[in-house]
Parts: sequence; structure tokens; C-alpha cells
Amino acid sequence: MAGTSSGLVRLASPGNGNWCAHPAALGQLSAISLADTEPDVEIEPDRETILKANPRVIWITGLSGAGKSTLAQQVVTRLRASGESVVMLDGDELREVFGAVAANAQNHGRPARLLLAMQYAHLCRVIAAQGLTVVIATISLFREVHAWNRANLPGYFEVYLKVPVDELRRRDPKGIYRRFDAGELTDVAGLDLPIDEPEAADWVVEFEPGLSVTILAENLLNRFHGKNES
Repeated sequence: MAGTSSGLVRLASPGNGNWCAHPAALGQLSAISLADTEPDVEIEPDRETILKANPRVIWITGLSGAGKSTLAQQVVTRLRASGESVVMLDGDELREVFGAVAANAQNHGRPARLLLAMQYAHLCRVIAAQGLTVVIATISLFREVHAWNRANLPGYFEVYLKVPVDELRRRDPKGIYRRFDAGELTDVAGLDLPIDEPEAADWVVEFEPGLSVTILAENLLNRFHGKNES
């Protein structure tokens, strides 16, 4: 790992010596103020630059407990094994990077969540423009975000894990549904906070008991490569 004069961290990609972005570096990015950025530096690349880089973004969405992160990790492992340079982003980690965890007590409703989801989308665009494949696991169930992604992320592949709330309550890995039922939590997506289910997802995964994440990852990549090669 090496530092730069701008305060950014660059991590060597294992096996090939190339430099690439890494989620661990994003934490340091949050500490850089806008004053540290030269005014003539263009932070977000234009569309022509993005098209030349042939970016690809796999956007895995669904409610809390649907298995987004688990599936994303399997997909990333397979892509890296095939030699692709991949960056994985996880909504829970990004919330901390963007300071949303500390702000939740003040504003955890739709406007704040929508703003955060759009920041995730723009981050995917910037990273993908470097020629990397981005795999992100996030709730971000807003029609505005889905529409922006399709208009601005070439190579975009949207996956919706559609799991019944009863099954999510049974899993409840973070205790979110239990806390909601106990009156300890509000603004829970899919419960008291309305969501926009994807209207044009590339793949809607209906819940099927016993279906392994290994099979899901294999099916996802088959569909993903099929779309990008067509």
C-alpha cells in the first residue's frame, strides 16, 4: 500500500502488480475535505471517458436480510478467479464511509436514504470508469436511482433479490425486524418505509427455499455475461 500527495491510498492488485481501487481505501477518502481538491480537477468523468473504459456494474438490491452481501461476495470471488479486476462495495460499509451511521438519529427517512443511494450510484460510475468491474450490494430501492443507473452506467446489470418479509423476519441477521416489532426502530425499508421495487431489473430472483448461493452466483454470472456479450 502506498500513499499519494492527495491523501489517496493505492493498493496493488494481487498477482499482476497493477494499481486498483480497493474498498479499504474509501475510508480515507471520507477524511479529505472539498478544500483539499483543486478547483480545476474534474472529479466525475464525462460519459465519453466512461464508454471508452467499458465499465460494468452489477447492482444487487433487496431488503435487509435478503442475502445481497453474501451473493455479492460469491460473485466477486468467481470474477477474480477468472482474472477480472473487481471492486466490491457494500451498503453497510458505505454508510459509515459517507457518515450516514452517525446521522441516522437525525434523519433516517426517504430523502436522506435517496441522497445516500445516489452517492453510491455516482461512486460506482467513477470506479467503473477506470475499467473495473463493480459489484455492489445495497438496498437503495428508489425508482430515481434505478433510472439514473440505467441512463448513466453502461454495462449495468441489476439483480433484485425478492424475499418475502416473513422469511426476512425469520433470518433477521442484524436484529432489524425484531427491533422494529419491539418499537425500538423506525423507518425500516419494506415495513414503515415504502420502497420502489425495480421495474426493469435484469434478473428478479424469487425466493426458493434451499437454493444455494453458489447456484445463484453461477446463474447471475451466466446472465450477466450473456447480456454484455449480446
